[in-house]
Amino acid sequence: MVKVDLITGFLGSGKTTFIRKYAQYLMDTGKNIGILENDYGAVNVDMMLLQDLMGDNCELEMISGGCDKDCHRRRFKTKLIAMGMCGYDRVIVEPSGIFDVDEFFDILHEEPLNRWYQIGNVIAIVDSKLESDLSDEADFILASEVADAGCIVMSKSQEATPEEIQGTIEHVNCALEKVHCSRGFGKDFDGSGEAGVTNNVIHKNWDEMSKEDFDLIASCGYEMASYRKPEFEAEDTFTSLYFMNVKMTEKELREAAEHVLSDPECGRVFRMKGFMKIDSDSEDCSGQSARTESDGEQWIELNATKNEITIRPLHVGQEVLIVIGEVLQEEKIKSYLKI
Repeated sequence: MVKVDLITGFLGSGKTTFIRKYAQYLMDTGKNIGILENDYGAVNVDMMLLQDLMGDNCELEMISGGCDKDCHRRRFKTKLIAMGMCGYDRVIVEPSGIFDVDEFFDILHEEPLNRWYQIGNVIAIVDSKLESDLSDEADFILASEVADAGCIVMSKSQEATPEEIQGTIEHVNCALEKVHCSRGFGKDFDGSGEAGVTNNVIHKNWDEMSKEDFDLIASCGYEMASYRKPEFEAEDTFTSLYFMNVKMTEKELREAAEHVLSDPECGRVFRMKGFMKIDSDSEDCSGQSARTESDGEQWIELNATKNEITIRPLHVGQEVLIVIGEVLQEEKIKSYLKI
């Protein structure tokens, strides 16, 4: 049977970045893998960020949104059926940041998937500098995505203080308590600042992770935890706005992202991501150019949360910026994007 790993994580936690490293580890151990990008959005930006992994031992598949939840579930199952015939050793599923994890378990227990697939690991990615004042709805999403996890892998832990890491662990456990879940993570973390593993929480610079670290993650398993579900649909609470063909300089884009993420009149924005073309005569912040041979322009990628705004050059992209959050105010966001 083919093992399936689910990589969960709240909006902007770093799931795609982790998958790049985890997929490379699996390929280095000789595994033939498939990655399924499973998003409710109409445009799957994260799929494009994994393109360079494609090769003899890695294939990418995608489910994009644009339909209701039942339709999306059917597409998810159909795609897994097709992937079950491809001879993979491991399948990695990256869902959206508001994914209902129960859907993953339910579908894999249906015929014929229950004869082809075996659930391997549920790996939850949590930002080490998680916002402390999330809404009740956001806290529920956070709790639901860690409740079944075999381990939590904290992102950007090298940029967080021991106190911030401890605060994030406490926040996760409080969110679990709010939904009456008995799970708990990292309760022995003492804030000493030493990177490593505490119980079922890995808090270590991803660039310094060893094969042994990934061996631990790849065998963490999962737990079927119970918790109380509130009476709201995540898709109704968290929305995405798509802006096509935005034209501005890299400096203007960074400034716009800073404003959109910090101005409460834009709503509660958790993440901005996407691609844009800029004049190839200008360099990005690293001094590098990603000039496309066809038109003399260059692509840049935006990946932004309140804690960090990253803009880097790419060789290919799609002209779209996506803003994700709660109670988004489209006109105010447009004013910053100069649309």
